[in-house]
Amino acid sequence: MTLVELREKVGTTREIFELAKKVKQVTDKYDIPLIIDDRLDICLGVNAAGVHIGDDEMPVEVVRRLIGPDKILGVSAKTVERAQQAEKLGADYLGVGAIFPTQTKVKTKRTSVETLKDIINSVNIPVVAIGGIKTDNLATFEDIPISGVAVVSQIMQANDAGQVVRKFISTLSK
Repeated sequence: MTLVELREKVGTTREIFELAKKVKQVTDKYDIPLIIDDRLDICLGVNAAGVHIGDDEMPVEVVRRLIGPDKILGVSAKTVERAQQAEKLGADYLGVGAIFPTQTKVKTKRTSVETLKDIINSVNIPVVAIGGIKTDNLATFEDIPISGVAVVSQIMQANDAGQVVRKFISTLSK
């Protein structure tokens, strides 16, 4: 596991802030960077390692200016044009997808594996595949030089999340 992203969409700002503080205590203990999804205020408030923004968030260049050069800035991209623009404006990595149907973004438009490949070939920053990633569909990425995968549902629904994470790591290490 190379980083943890807190993606909390329900609750008051105070509730999300308190949750982020607790999550950060755990990620700090294991020296894992914490990224806050869509909430620049929470990122800055808990001094998280960075923030991840989508298409409908504050502009990439504004977020970069506000967080400075040392925090991680992740940006969602569904097209080559968006990916290249995000890189140019200061993104450190891209989240590309949803590659598969996902429960976390039911209404999202899917991104094809071909588009994922095109994006990887068009930028010089890490590209992480997102959306519906499970251990049984990881083979899709065998010949694609992705930098990582983002996983939510399979871990959150598991009785033993640690076992699921170990299975992902084992499968990806092959």
